[in-house]
Amino acid sequence: MNIAGAEYSNKASSGVRHCHRSNKVDPISAYLPTSLRPVVGPISHNKATRIEDAADDGDGDRLSKLPNDLLLNILERVDTLDALRACFLSKQMLKLPTLLSQLFLSAGSIPGHHDSARVFRPSEVLRTNRAVAHVTDNILSTRSPEITISKLKIKFVLTQHESLTIGKSVARAMAIQKVGAAEFEVTTDKAYKICSPADFLHFGKQFNDFVGACPDAFAGLTRLWLRNMRFGEFDIPNILSTCKLLESLRLSHCDSGIHSVLQVEHAQLAELEIDQGKFERVELICLPKLQRVRYNNWCSYEDPLYFGFAPQLSKLILTKTAVRSQKTLELSQLLANVSSISDLHLDFRSEKIWVLPECPKLLTPVLSKLQHVNLDHLPEGCDLAWTMFILEAAPSLKELCITLWDHWCIMATDNEFRKKYGFCEKIDMKWKPYAPDFKHKNLAKLTIYGFQPDDNLLRYIRSVMEHAVNMAEISLHDRKVCVSCSDLDSEIKDKFCTSRYPRTAEKRKQTTEELDFLST
Repeated sequence: MNIAGAEYSNKASSGVRHCHRSNKVDPISAYLPTSLRPVVGPISHNKATRIEDAADDGDGDRLSKLPNDLLLNILERVDTLDALRACFLSKQMLKLPTLLSQLFLSAGSIPGHHDSARVFRPSEVLRTNRAVAHVTDNILSTRSPEITISKLKIKFVLTQHESLTIGKSVARAMAIQKVGAAEFEVTTDKAYKICSPADFLHFGKQFNDFVGACPDAFAGLTRLWLRNMRFGEFDIPNILSTCKLLESLRLSHCDSGIHSVLQVEHAQLAELEIDQGKFERVELICLPKLQRVRYNNWCSYEDPLYFGFAPQLSKLILTKTAVRSQKTLELSQLLANVSSISDLHLDFRSEKIWVLPECPKLLTPVLSKLQHVNLDHLPEGCDLAWTMFILEAAPSLKELCITLWDHWCIMATDNEFRKKYGFCEKIDMKWKPYAPDFKHKNLAKLTIYGFQPDDNLLRYIRSVMEHAVNMAEISLHDRKVCVSCSDLDSEIKDKFCTSRYPRTAEKRKQTTEELDFLST
């Protein structure tokens, strides 16, 4: 679900329809408000009679013939509001909602939300948000305490009444029955792009009040995703101290003020994701169980992260659209306290390369356990020789994946705008090997997306083959495809370079022969 205040559209319609419904009030009515129930049109007497006869013959309500455990397995694979709508269609299924062990309630589950062509109004989202609160309260309050909730995920808009209803319902459920993984995804009734600084502060205060009113619910959460909030200096640490069982935290367009510093300490947190925000620096002070960090587009001109005690950190994902004035990161300094990284993903968003090639003596201590590297959205046509510094410094590396892509729909394309904000034109990163004859014994796979059979890439592949003496597979692919790029203005499309990827068997054979020739 996108944030409220934006337009909503989703994909794939289920189109489930049943042709007969009893006039009796069914138990499901307690759960799903009338406005969100499936629409069943009027049925003539003759048609209803034929349907009933078919049901008597055993060919009507086929869902009723399925065993409960199979029906529950099916219902737990979809949004719970969709599951409740489905329960209207079969008498046997009316009793199933209280037996579900996995609940996923979302304010984005508007009737018709599977239709990709439909655009939803904010009022529809808020109405569904009220239904999410209503259904959460009813289902959790009528369940048997003996039935474990293995997974509870609720996506809702931060509104006072509905948030309190959800929070108190979840807290009561946690007090009387076993709840496994519990997740809140909280967004706001304004989209990020139309939020003022006062809005961000208001939403931050509103969320703090929510946590203060429902501390028991947050004490049992394992995952939390917040959007569009600005907090005070100590608010996020206080929220973390309340969420004692939290394993995953994601902050999208959240911060503690422009150029603020966030310090994170938590005994259970295993995953941290930050999208945008105005933090100057995020300091991971003491996170003994932290395994994965993703930071998308920081605004700092210095190192965006400080790693204190994070002995289990294994995966680091950094994404940045960099301009000329922003600092080039030195991995030896950024990861000075971390030597456990095995998976490194760097996304350059088709702009400036913001990682500095370094001497193996400096890098090997922090990259000694690195096994998988993904370099994404490198500008097309750039010289890849600089990436060899990773091979020199990471003796355990097994797989290297590179994507070359001028991805126009995520790039700034206006020349004046690019000049004003310091976007760089394509400049090759300068690098010379520290040990020209070094041999890498563990690299087994090289994958390149956006391959073009030009001298630049052929030389690079040959260089990797020469150094990686145990290379088992080289996989070369054409450019990745983006549907949104087809909707761009013709002026931008004119900048697209026609792919010369070898599509025919003859051209592929020719490319292979060139590589074989260059490697001899």
